[in-house]
Amino acid sequence: MNVTVNNQQTTLPEGSTVAALAARLELPEKGVAIAVNNRMVPRTQWDTHPLTEGDSLVIIKAACGG
Repeated sequence: MNVTVNNQQTTLPEGSTVAALAARLELPEKGVAIAVNNRMVPRTQWDTHPLTEGDSLVIIKAACGG
């Protein structure tokens, strides 16, 4: 299945979840937020939130500084 991650086309196995994508991208355990189709997905729902063909995801990484 094809999804868009931060404006880049990405192919994932059918039935992938937000958690599977995060693991595939080796995202850190903390300081990351993911939105699917402009809706934030709480980390507690990453394991159960399915991704579908054509979804658009935005990954936001926290940065230190001021």
